[in-house]
Amino acid sequence: MMQIALIGIGAGAAAALLFASVTSGSLLSVLLFYLAPLPLMIAALGWSHWAALFGALFGALAMAAIFGSTFFFAFLASAGMPAWWLGYLAMLARPAAAGGNGAAPALEWYPPGRLVMWAAILAALVVLVAILSYGADVDSFRAAMHRDLARLLQIETGEAASKTGASGDNASRLIDFLVTALPPAAAVLATITSVFNLWLAGRIVAFSGRLSRPWPQISAMSFPRPMLAALGIAVVLSFLGGLPGVMAGVVTAGLAMAYGVLGFAVLHALTRDMNGRGFLLGGVYAAVVVLGWPVLALCLLGVVEASIGLRARFAAGRGPPPIQS
Repeated sequence: MMQIALIGIGAGAAAALLFASVTSGSLLSVLLFYLAPLPLMIAALGWSHWAALFGALFGALAMAAIFGSTFFFAFLASAGMPAWWLGYLAMLARPAAAGGNGAAPALEWYPPGRLVMWAAILAALVVLVAILSYGADVDSFRAAMHRDLARLLQIETGEAASKTGASGDNASRLIDFLVTALPPAAAVLATITSVFNLWLAGRIVAFSGRLSRPWPQISAMSFPRPMLAALGIAVVLSFLGGLPGVMAGVVTAGLAMAYGVLGFAVLHALTRDMNGRGFLLGGVYAAVVVLGWPVLALCLLGVVEASIGLRARFAAGRGPPPIQS
């Protein structure tokens, strides 16, 4: 237990330092901020979810001691508790079948598709909590966010506009656009970073030899069917006016990004035996990173897979491998 506590303290301290780096305002600090859950996930996968939980609490207390109580809740909500919960789920297992000749039963580990689903749900919840902290109605939310963005971009007065050469009207339109676009974009980014951090933590722990579960076949992952219905309901509700529509848009963005991850898995499965596979996959990843919008095609591919089982149809059409003589 002492070892777990010490691991938790180290992971919590590292996570708190990464989280606090955003206060410097540099571009690199943003990257470090999004890596804040990584030490806690490593602790959960390599030692115990108790180490991650202890680390999350320690990191939150450290943030509160240095920056105040607001950072306590911000760290727990956006980094600490999601990292602990995903690490806890990743190491869940249950007996799958009895082993023969007195052998221990095989274990069925928590499937990667459900981990991606939870990453999207947690990302949406974090953004929804942030939205509600601005106000209980859409006007209060937009006014408060508009004010904070104006302060952040230093264009509350004509002073900043004169520095940039932009008119006050253009600056106001830019902020109005950001107020609309940032909540769903935050859900998308939080989903991506949670999935990436969990994957990276798994790779690091596997390399160290401490990962007790076998590495999952990510290209074969799937989502529970009700998740597709949830996405459809969220899309419909996003057309509502007011704060419910804004919140439904956040949920839609998070779930859609989860289907984008599924789309990547489908792409990996469909191109397994293709010549030039590395070039194709590299081009797709580069296009998504540089341009952004091609991820919509991956989201659609994930939805198609969940609807009609594209990988199974492709495998059936390809047929069994030829028998070698």
